[in-house]
Amino acid sequence: MTPPSPAAEPPSPGECDLVLPCRDEAAALTGLLPTIPAVFAVIVVDNGSRDGTADVARSLGARVVAESQPGYGAAVHAGIVAARADYVAVMDGDGSFDPDELLSLLDDVRSGRADLAVGRRRPVGRGVWPWHARFGNALVVAWLRRRIGMEIHDLGAVRVCRRQALLDLGVEDRRFGYPVELLDRAVRAGWRITEHDVAYRPRAEGTKSKVSGSVRGTVRAARDFWKVLT
Repeated sequence: MTPPSPAAEPPSPGECDLVLPCRDEAAALTGLLPTIPAVFAVIVVDNGSRDGTADVARSLGARVVAESQPGYGAAVHAGIVAARADYVAVMDGDGSFDPDELLSLLDDVRSGRADLAVGRRRPVGRGVWPWHARFGNALVVAWLRRRIGMEIHDLGAVRVCRRQALLDLGVEDRRFGYPVELLDRAVRAGWRITEHDVAYRPRAEGTKSKVSGSVRGTVRAARDFWKVLT
């Protein structure tokens, strides 16, 4: 029997940078940012917001990075480049995730159990994850599991890894295909990936999803996914 990995020392405040890609998420950040554990130093990447997202983020103590190139991947990459900590986490800034659940993912990476730890979304109620978005996610995941032997069950909207390792992976997509390319490259590179269930909650009032908020958004994201896969 393989002995368990020794327990890692508790993380220090600011030991992990948390990148929140945001576009018009001011209403969500007012409730989200005060709940983020001190372990995480927050970087809000303002991806063309018109609702004062950057001002709200600064007023609540977050570091703000502006990224003019539109796209989820562009925003995430800008945040990763701006990060300073050895560890980096990524989470949507819309209030749909509990930042406390990042702690178990960070522990996997800090302890050496994983190179990448991701969250598997578990909706807390009906309608939280629309059928068209869930179907698109399941289809891409099934393709990755079949093509490259990926073992996880979600595209990893919440994830933690080492910053430099992620940069070295060389993910190029700057749109919604970013998480698909990330997983594809990570599996092919032999990364150890762990998965934890995370609660998936309704978005904060006053915000709208750029993907699951409409069938059109989901189709646009699916198009980006397939560009990466093909």
